[in-house]
Amino acid sequence: MKLNQFKLINFANRDNNLFRLIIMLIAVFALMSTLRPSIFPKLDNFTSMAYQFPEYGVLAIAMMLSLLIGGVDLSIVGIANLSAILAAKLLIKFVPYDADPGYTLLMIGVAIIVALAIGALCGAFNGFIISKFGIPDILATLGSMQLFTGIAIVITKGRIVVGIPYMYSELGNAAIGGIIPVPLIIYTICAVLIGLLLNKTSFGIKLYMMGTNPTASRFSGINNAIMTIRSYMYGGILSAVAGLIMLARTNSAKADFGSSYILQTVLIGVLGGVNPSGGFGTVGGVTVAILILQFLSSGFNMFPSISNLIKDLIWGSALILVMVFNYYSNKRSEKAQISKRIAETTNS
Repeated sequence: MKLNQFKLINFANRDNNLFRLIIMLIAVFALMSTLRPSIFPKLDNFTSMAYQFPEYGVLAIAMMLSLLIGGVDLSIVGIANLSAILAAKLLIKFVPYDADPGYTLLMIGVAIIVALAIGALCGAFNGFIISKFGIPDILATLGSMQLFTGIAIVITKGRIVVGIPYMYSELGNAAIGGIIPVPLIIYTICAVLIGLLLNKTSFGIKLYMMGTNPTASRFSGINNAIMTIRSYMYGGILSAVAGLIMLARTNSAKADFGSSYILQTVLIGVLGGVNPSGGFGTVGGVTVAILILQFLSSGFNMFPSISNLIKDLIWGSALILVMVFNYYSNKRSEKAQISKRIAETTNS
């Protein structure tokens, strides 16, 4: 199958999926606005959400890259924390309290580069052991999650890393024009870049093809091992970006921060239309799914009686229900396509 033909087939139903998600987003917004009209639809609430969701939103895009090839990356939070810890340690060591602002800004740039490099290295490591040794994705990334978290614990001795230069947090939590938060801008840049990578480059088309049928992609001349390594490496870079966002928001770093994000990112991916078996998913769908979960999360926070334990129950139940719904939806779509092909063959 030619790549252009595959692209047309793969994206044939994306508009229907996105339309369904937008309807869900509107419904959730209307529900929460009705339940808490004095709080939820206010500008302050939306500003707060714009600071909250980018960190796990970027992680969700990282998770999507692994899901697209039929895998899963359980190490994204571990990579995020390790990258943030190393960046924080570098800033604390080389930026004194009374450092010149220009020097501080330079070292912040160096720390960001180091964090992104660590993320890329960790992601490439995941892709390497999966593609070269044939270790299942879930087992490989489960092991690397413990490895990266263990390294972070050794570095920090299990303590929270504090004392980061104030300029870093000030820049990371700033708002352009006093309206648009910097974390939201970072998320938008990441989403646009990955969207272009998947839709406008040969790498993206090959990634979708590999996720749909690894055997066919291999016989088409695609190097599945290289594609796997690159996919996890890009996911590692995105994880490091999320770690830097978390570092700025909390003004600290910790080895086990954000452990609940793993379940949420998988839920976001599946809710956003990403096929867990690989081959289909869009950044647009994931973005709308992120907003749906953020609206729900913010709505839950307005009800003190809803504990975090109940939230986990809701997220887990939602994940199962969405997967069941997508399964039957895909089945109906496949039957419709088969019926259409039979009708076309009969008529011809």
